[in-house]
Amino acid sequence: MPPGSPRILPPGAAPAAQRGPMPPPPAPSGPAGPSPVPIGGRAEQAFDPPSGMVWARVSSRLTWHRRIAVLLWALPVTIVGAFVLSRMIGLAGGLIWLAVIFVGCAMGWIAAELGYRSWGFAERADDLLVTHGFFVRHLVVVPYGRMQYVDVTAGLLEQWLGVATVRLHTAAAATDARIPGLPARDAAVLRDRLARKGEARSIGL
Repeated sequence: MPPGSPRILPPGAAPAAQRGPMPPPPAPSGPAGPSPVPIGGRAEQAFDPPSGMVWARVSSRLTWHRRIAVLLWALPVTIVGAFVLSRMIGLAGGLIWLAVIFVGCAMGWIAAELGYRSWGFAERADDLLVTHGFFVRHLVVVPYGRMQYVDVTAGLLEQWLGVATVRLHTAAAATDARIPGLPARDAAVLRDRLARKGEARSIGL
């Protein structure tokens, strides 16, 4: 075509100045990459029982053990504090102290119930899982092969309520665990069962 001559466009084609922006090139075909993993989820998932298992719970008498302990602690503190404040400030000081102790006991009773509900344990083939704590959750995994010995303890109040605490001692103090509030008979059975599993794993090592 001679220079300077007008360019002949095909029928229906628009000049370049009137055309819109070019569409982006198609994405290359091929297998898609891995989808991003969502971040977050329930915080309680870290403390869920193992798949296909449920937490074994302790006796509800653990709640009353702790509530009675709160009352036994509060009684002398109430008497001494009310007497001292009433002598120093007057009757108003003693009444304020009684109100403070009452609120503290109420919070202790609520915390005793929440603490009881937080305890749970599960026996797997090679280890024992123990979870507890309401405000600060804890989950301890105790391998049977690391257990040195298992013992059962019960204070006077626990004996009166018919419950006991099973304690598991390992080579590292950080992996020690305890399960309070078990009925005395269940505590003895669990102690013997864990001791047998620990001996079997130690022999296998």
